[in-house]
Amino acid sequence: MTPQHTHKIEKAQMAAKTDFLVTAVPKSNLILNAVLALLYFVVLAFWFPHGNKILFYTLIAGEVFHLWQTFSYLFTAWNTSYKPKSDPNYLPSVDVFITVAGEPVDIVEETLLAAQTMDYPNFNVYLLNDGYVAKKDNWRDMEALAAKYHAGCITRTIPGGAKAGNINNALRQTRGELVAVFDADHVPHSDFLRKTVGYFADKKMGFVQSPQFYKNYDLNEVTRGAWEQQALFFGPICKGKNRHGAVSMCGTNMVIRRTALIAVGGMCEESIAEDFVTGMFMHERGWKSYYVPEVLAEGLAPEDFLSYNKQQFRWARGSMDVVFKYNFPFRRGLTFRQKIQYLSSVSFFFSGAVVIMNAFIPIIYFYTGVVPIEISTMLLAAVFLPYIFVTLYILQVSSNFSFTFKSMAFAMAGWNIHLKALWASFTGAKSSFAVTPKRQQTGNFLGLVVPHIAYIIIAIVGVGYAFMRDGLSPSLVTNVAWASLNVAIFMEFIRAAMPDSSARKVEIREAQAMQVVGAK
Repeated sequence: MTPQHTHKIEKAQMAAKTDFLVTAVPKSNLILNAVLALLYFVVLAFWFPHGNKILFYTLIAGEVFHLWQTFSYLFTAWNTSYKPKSDPNYLPSVDVFITVAGEPVDIVEETLLAAQTMDYPNFNVYLLNDGYVAKKDNWRDMEALAAKYHAGCITRTIPGGAKAGNINNALRQTRGELVAVFDADHVPHSDFLRKTVGYFADKKMGFVQSPQFYKNYDLNEVTRGAWEQQALFFGPICKGKNRHGAVSMCGTNMVIRRTALIAVGGMCEESIAEDFVTGMFMHERGWKSYYVPEVLAEGLAPEDFLSYNKQQFRWARGSMDVVFKYNFPFRRGLTFRQKIQYLSSVSFFFSGAVVIMNAFIPIIYFYTGVVPIEISTMLLAAVFLPYIFVTLYILQVSSNFSFTFKSMAFAMAGWNIHLKALWASFTGAKSSFAVTPKRQQTGNFLGLVVPHIAYIIIAIVGVGYAFMRDGLSPSLVTNVAWASLNVAIFMEFIRAAMPDSSARKVEIREAQAMQVVGAK
C-alpha cells in the first residue's frame, strides 16, 4: 500500500468520525420544509376526489404519521448548538465498567488496555464479567485478563437482569462518584474522561452520552447500512435533544452520576433496552443530560445480517416498551418537550406498520384497479416532488450529507423487524436480552428477507396483470413508480442478506490473520 493510498484511507476515516456532527441548517430551509409538508398533506387529504374509502383513509393515516415525523424532526434540528458549561478542574473519582458476556478475549483486551491508559488522575477499571451466568466458555479467561493488566474483575454468580443486572451488581461493590460504561468492543479514546467528566460540575447533571461510532463501518453492506442509519441519530437528532434536556441514554460510551443512578433504582432490569428506559427515569426525577458531539470511543457494528436483525429487534422492542409498559406520555416528571422527544424517538420503530401499509397500496391497484385518490400523474408529481425533494435535502444538509439512500433503505426495509417487535410488545411476550455478536457470523440469511422477496415477485406479476387490464394508464405509471421505489429500498436489505456479503470479508480477514501469524 502506497503512502498516498494510506493517507487517503486515513482522511476518509477521519471524515467519517466528524462529518455527521456538522448539523447547522438555515432556519428558512426548515420553515420551507414545514410549509411544503403541510401543504402536501392538505392538498392530498382535501383537494382531490377520493377513491376507495378504506385505501384513502389508510393513505391519510400514513401521511399523518409522516407529518408527525417531519415536524418532530424539524423541532429537534431547529437548534443543535446547545452546550452547557464544563469545568476541566472538576476531577471526581470514576469507576470504569466494561461489560463482558463471552466476547472474544482479544476484543475485550483492546478495550481494557485503552480504558486503563485514559488521561485522568482518579479512576479504576473493572471488567464486569457475566460469562459465568451466561454460560460462556471463556469466563475464566476474563478473570485472567483482568489479573494480567491489574484491573478489577467482578464476576457474577447469580443471574438476573442481563446487562442491567451486571451493572447493578458492580454498583454495589464499587464507590466511585461517577460511573463510565463501555461495551466490550467500544474502545475509549485517551481523552474520553477529560471531555465528559467536567460537565458533572453541575450537581444536577445525571449522565453524559457520546456517539456510538462503528470503526468497522466500511467492512460490508451490513456495517455500512448500520452506521449510515446511526449517523442521522447521533448527528442532528442527538445534538438537537440537548436543547430539550432529553438526550437518549445509549448504554455505552457514557458517564453516569452514581447518586442519580441509585435514585432511580439502578439500571432498569425489566426492559431489554435498559439504557433508554433508565435515561427516561432519570429525566423524570429532574436530572440533566448532555450529548457530547465528538467521537470519544469506537466500537463494532454488527457484521452480518442476522446480528443486525437481532440488534434492531432489541432496540425496537425496548423502545416500544416505553409506550406499552411504561406509558410514558402520562407519567409525571417529564416536561412537555421531553415527552415530545421520547415520542419522536419511539415512533421511529412504529414506522414499519406505515411502510407496509403504503407498500401495499400499489399492489392492491395492480390486482384490483382500486385507488385511494383520483388524480393525474403529472398533478400528483407537481404536489409531491417539491415536498419530497426539500425533505430529503433537509435530511442531507442537517447530517452534512451523511444521510444516504442506504440509510433510508435500512430504516424503511426493517418494517418486518418493527412489526415483530410491535406484536411482542403489544402482547407482552417475553424477549430476552441478546448480546450482539462481535465476530461476523457466516451463513445464508435470505430467510430473513423472504417477505421482501415475496413483495418484489408480487409487484412484478401485478404490473403485468394491470398492464393487460388498463394499458399504459396514468394510474399504472403512478403505481409502478411507487412500487419501484419500494423494490429499490427492499433490494438494499436483500443484498445485505445475501451469502456473499456475509462470508467474503470473513474469509479475507481470516486469511490476513493467518498471514500475520505466519510472518511471526
